[in-house]
Amino acid sequence: MAKPAIFLDRDGTLVEEVNYLHQPEDMRLFPNTGTALQRLKNAGYLLVVVTNQSGIGRGIYGEDDMHRVHEALQEQVGGLIDGFYHCPHLPCDGCECRKPGLKMITDAVRDLEIDLDGSWMVGDKKIDVETGRAATLQTALVLTGYGRSHRDSLEGPPDVTADDLGDAAAEILRLTSAKVVV
Repeated sequence: MAKPAIFLDRDGTLVEEVNYLHQPEDMRLFPNTGTALQRLKNAGYLLVVVTNQSGIGRGIYGEDDMHRVHEALQEQVGGLIDGFYHCPHLPCDGCECRKPGLKMITDAVRDLEIDLDGSWMVGDKKIDVETGRAATLQTALVLTGYGRSHRDSLEGPPDVTADDLGDAAAEILRLTSAKVVV
């Protein structure tokens, strides 16, 4: 049976923004990332990371480096993440997977049997909100990472604006508590 998902940007949302993060030892989770993910998982959501990783396309690091970061992230959050999807291309490549393109989301829907009705996109950038809207998801902008600087450039507010992922999770759960089935 299909379940709703929380699609999550990685850098600036789950972990502190590090320019071209590719070393697990440089990754720093925000203080309440694990708790927020556990609350969302307990409410019945699938948790899916969708992340643009142009450092791969730029030759700064390889896909193996990114996978090691994702393995470390998964370990630090106790295995709560159901899937990782990434775009390795440069912004100028014109691919379908780079946010705000929807290929990462459509691939996750296919692979994980996600019901988009009731699903959310959570991120710290304008492009995350645009991606969510294009996929007809509800959207949450967190003010960590680039969130504060991107908030004023949005065309209309997201469904939720929150200080961090913990606050976003609380608000999502408040708004949807009657809709999600575990």
